[in-house]
Amino acid sequence: MLLDVGLPDMDAVNVSPVQFKRGTIVDTVVKVFRRTSIDPAALELEITESLIMEDVDAAMGLLDELHRLRVSLAIDDFGTGYSSLAFLKRFPVNKLKIDRSFIRDIAHDPDDAAITRAIITLGESLNLDVIAEGVESEEQLAFLRNQRCREVQGFLISKPLPADAFVEWHASHNRRAFASAS
Repeated sequence: MLLDVGLPDMDAVNVSPVQFKRGTIVDTVVKVFRRTSIDPAALELEITESLIMEDVDAAMGLLDELHRLRVSLAIDDFGTGYSSLAFLKRFPVNKLKIDRSFIRDIAHDPDDAAITRAIITLGESLNLDVIAEGVESEEQLAFLRNQRCREVQGFLISKPLPADAFVEWHASHNRRAFASAS
């Protein structure tokens, strides 16, 4: 449906910790590809940092298999799971999602601001896209723009919408407003 109106057909899916721990996520993704016409490059799987860090070796194997399928991978809630930077450079991920707990008080808490700046810089240095979660105020958005964070999500932009409502929302908003300011 989104392709019909000129929008990219990208689906982001949060991975179930149970499925990931069982090691069945790759099989599930392969079955979905066989049953549907989804382009693997149009699927982004979001896996929490803490889940990856529970068993790094097992996670690395699963992430490598998913990467070979051309699935885009995002580390969700980044900054909350105590990941090692040595591991981060080895993970075949495309995106870091800054946890909303750092964004909430970003304009007033120097520690949250410093952590957010560091994650954005880290992402840029590793050629990873960075998205800030939980953006709810113009002040937060202004800070993130100033730090060259090009992707945000949160209630300031829109509440969660079904696909048809998103198409309407998109048609009535300038989708490049955030990117053009950075």
